[in-house]
Amino acid sequence: MTILGIETSCDETAAAIVRRTADGQAEILSNVVLSQTEDHAAYGGVVPEIAARAHVTHLDGIVAEALKQAGISWGDLNGVAATAGPGLIGGVIVGLMTAKSIALVHNLPLIAVNHLEGHALTARLTDNIEFPYLLLLVSGGHTQLLSVNGVGSYQRFGTTIDDALGEAFDKTAKLLGLGFPGGPAVEQAAINGDPKRFDLPRPMVGRAGCDFSFSGLKTALRRQAEALAPLKESDIADLCASFQAAICDIIVDRTKAAMEAFAASHDTSSQKTMVAAGGVAANTALRSTLQNLCETQDFRLIMPPLALCTDNAAMIAWAGAERLALGLTDNLDISPRARWPLDPEAKAASGAGVKV
Repeated sequence: MTILGIETSCDETAAAIVRRTADGQAEILSNVVLSQTEDHAAYGGVVPEIAARAHVTHLDGIVAEALKQAGISWGDLNGVAATAGPGLIGGVIVGLMTAKSIALVHNLPLIAVNHLEGHALTARLTDNIEFPYLLLLVSGGHTQLLSVNGVGSYQRFGTTIDDALGEAFDKTAKLLGLGFPGGPAVEQAAINGDPKRFDLPRPMVGRAGCDFSFSGLKTALRRQAEALAPLKESDIADLCASFQAAICDIIVDRTKAAMEAFAASHDTSSQKTMVAAGGVAANTALRSTLQNLCETQDFRLIMPPLALCTDNAAMIAWAGAERLALGLTDNLDISPRARWPLDPEAKAASGAGVKV
C-alpha cells in the first residue's frame, strides 16, 4: 500500500509518500519538510499563530512536491494519513483538514495518526523490528519511557513531571543567548566546554520509578549564569557542557529503571530492544550515552537516522500504513486533539500537568 502522510503539529510543514509491502517492508518514496525556523527565531521559540498561518500558506505545495518526487499521482494512493494530535492545535487543524479534503475528493481511507505514535513506530520503518520494544521518546513537548507492545498498544513507565527535555534545551539556549532552536545550539556550544566545571543537580536520580524532572536543573543553571554575569564565551561553553552531562546522567538512571521494568513485564528470552526517538534523540552526546548503557544492559539500541528523529511526514505515513494494514481507519468527522497520550490508562504523574 502507498500512503500519503501529512505532519503539521508544530513548526515543520511536511508531506511524504511511504510504501508498505504485504510482509511489512517499507520504502520512503519522498519526504519533504519545510522548516519554519527563521520565522520563529526572533521570538526564541515557536509562535503558534505564525506556525499555523505558515502551514496554511505552504502545505498544498508541499503535498504536490511529495507526489512529484515520488513519481506518483493521486490514483496511486491507498490512503492518506495526517497528524491529528497532540500538538499546537492550529497547526494540527490545518494538516488534518487538508487530509480530510484529500480523502473525500479522491475516495481514500483517512487515518488520523497520533504524532507520538509516529515517533514510536519509526524504528519499524527504518529497521523492521518486532514488537515489543522499549521506547525513550524525547522531544520538545514530551519525555517518556514506554513499552511498545503493538500498534496502538503502549505501556508508560515514566514521564516528565515538569519540562520536557527539548523544552529544557530550548530554555537553556534562550537564557544563554544561543538562539533558536536551542537543542543544536547547546550541543554545539558544549563541544568546547568542561562538563565538570559546574556541579549541577541531577533531579530524580536514584528515586523509585522512571519519571523525569528538568525544571530544577534549569533553575540551577540560571542561578549559576547570573552569578557569573557577564558571561564569557568559555563560561557559556562550560555551562552547556555541564548541563548536557547532567542530562545524560538523568537519562541513564531513568532509562535503566525502565529497562528493569520492561524486563519484568515481558518475556526477554530473545533479544531485548530499545528505541530512542524524537527530536532530542538527534543529540550526539545522548546517542553515545544510550549506546554505552544498552551495551552494559544487554539491549540492542535502535536510533532512526537524524532526519527521521525530528518531526517529519514519513513517520506519519508509516504509522498510517501500519494502522491501515490492520483495518484501522477514521471517519471524516474525527476531531483534532491538542493532547493525546499514548497510554491513556497510565496514572497521571504528580505535577505533570498536560505532559502525559
